Amino acid sequence: MKYIGLNHIAVEAKDAVVSALDHGFLYGMGLFETFRTYNGIPFLLQRHLDRLADGCRQLGIPFEADVVSLRQWIKQVMDANELQEAYIRYTVTAGEDILGLPSGEYSKPNHLLYIKELPKRDPALDLEGKGLQLLNTPRNTPEGPVRLKSLHYMNNILAKRELAGYVSAASGAEGLMLTGQGFIAEGIVSNVFFINDGVLYTPDIATGILPGITREMVLALAREAGLQTEQGFYRWEQLLAADEIFLTNSIQELVPVTMLWQGDEPFQAGIGYCGRNTAELIRLYRERTEALR
Repeated sequence: MKYIGLNHIAVEAKDAVVSALDHGFLYGMGLFETFRTYNGIPFLLQRHLDRLADGCRQLGIPFEADVVSLRQWIKQVMDANELQEAYIRYTVTAGEDILGLPSGEYSKPNHLLYIKELPKRDPALDLEGKGLQLLNTPRNTPEGPVRLKSLHYMNNILAKRELAGYVSAASGAEGLMLTGQGFIAEGIVSNVFFINDGVLYTPDIATGILPGITREMVLALAREAGLQTEQGFYRWEQLLAADEIFLTNSIQELVPVTMLWQGDEPFQAGIGYCGRNTAELIRLYRERTEALR
C-alpha cells in the first residue's frame, strides 16, 4: 500500500498521519466500512454509507454520505496504487478534541481510505467451503442499542488469537463467537446463516451482532429463492444438526461451511460440501455482481 487516502486526497503512506489527540485513537470514537470493487466499482456503496452515516449520528460525528465524491476519491487512491480491483476500508474518526470525555458533538472528523489488492479466492471454496471453529471468547455486548462497526476491535482480536491456537486454524477456519448467554452470535469477520427444511436462519440483531450489509442482501435473495427466513436466538447444537451453513461478508461474499470444530474435534457440517440452497444464493449474489463487470 503505497498511498492512503487522507481527508479526500491521496498521500504517501508514510505521510498519512492524524493527531495523537484524535479521539479515534484516544477513545475508539470512530467507525469504518469495508467493501470491495467489481470492475473498479465499489459494490453496495450507498448501503455502506447509509450505515456509516447512521453510526456517525449516534456518536456525534458530522458526516454526509456523498457517493459521487467518494467514488472519485476511491478511484484516485486506487489509481495511485495502480489497482484495477480493490479491498477498501473507509474510516471516519472523531477527530482532534480535548483530553477527556467531551459532552458535546465533534466538529473536525478525519477521513481515511485504506486500499489494497483483493485477496485471492480459491474457486474450490464455493464447493468445498471452510471450517467454523467454536470459540470460548464470548461476543461482547454492543455499547449502544445496535452494534456499530467501530474502531474498538479488541474483542475480535482476542477471538482471532484464540482461533490461532486450534488445529482448524491451519485450514483457514473462521471463528464463531457466542453471546454471554450461549446463543450463536457471529464469526470474527462474518455473519452466520444456516438452513434447515427450506428455512434460512440467522441470529437476530438483538444478539448484539453487526447488521451486515451482505447479511441484509442475502436475506432478500433468500426470499427470491423461495426460502422462508427467520431471525432469532439459536444454539451451537442447531448448527450441528443443520442441513447447510454458510458465512457472509462484503469481501468474501458467501462461503459454505463444510466442517464444524469444537475444540480440536471435527464434525461434518451438512453433507460435507456446498448445499443446493447455498449454491443458489451464491448464484443470485454473483448475478448482482456480474452486472458490474
